[in-house]
Amino acid sequence: MINPPVKEKFAFADEAGCFTFERKQGASEYFIICTVTLTDLSIRQSIDELRRRLVWEEAPIGDYFHATTDKQVVRDAVFETLLKHDFQVQAQICEKAKAQPHTRKTKARFYQYPLYYLFNHGLRPHLKKGDALHVTAAAIGTKKERIAFTNALDDVLTQTAYNVPWVVDFRPSHCDPCLQLADYCAWAIQRKFETARKDLRSYDLIKDRITYEYEMWAHGTKLYY
Repeated sequence: MINPPVKEKFAFADEAGCFTFERKQGASEYFIICTVTLTDLSIRQSIDELRRRLVWEEAPIGDYFHATTDKQVVRDAVFETLLKHDFQVQAQICEKAKAQPHTRKTKARFYQYPLYYLFNHGLRPHLKKGDALHVTAAAIGTKKERIAFTNALDDVLTQTAYNVPWVVDFRPSHCDPCLQLADYCAWAIQRKFETARKDLRSYDLIKDRITYEYEMWAHGTKLYY
């Protein structure tokens, strides 16, 4: 039996946007991968306690906190709770129409591009000798696709976290309150970029927690669809 390292750092990853590469109703303009990094997990208890309180208040909550579908009164309560804790946010933003066709042959291949830049430039500089990195990523796709996503994440960490020990755990968002935190941050950043929304209200709440935010093809002009 191996005990967890003493200096364990935690990264929770979630995405905003879809893998649809065409302009149609319901398709996102951007695909965003967002990580939230923490050095302790006390925020989990606060999120669980918030849910219990909202149940007593008969608030309109779903099976778990999910920013896209939560009512604004719930979002306000979630952000208020989250901001009482220390965490940092990193985000890699992709305008999908600028993605060259070879980068999106499969969902996992496209997922790996922003993931590599996010971990290499957003997370790796904060890892020090003696640290250990525990990555929990929101499970997406079918069972078969999840194997490809897991392999993509393993490959990225092999390239970017070579100076520290690391482990990966893919979980459904409803299983971990910290993944719900990552979902809220990804959603807030997405609202900043999507043309149809351009809503900074939630982004402004977390902007002082953001340590890395980079749009991969910001200077590109060619659109592929």
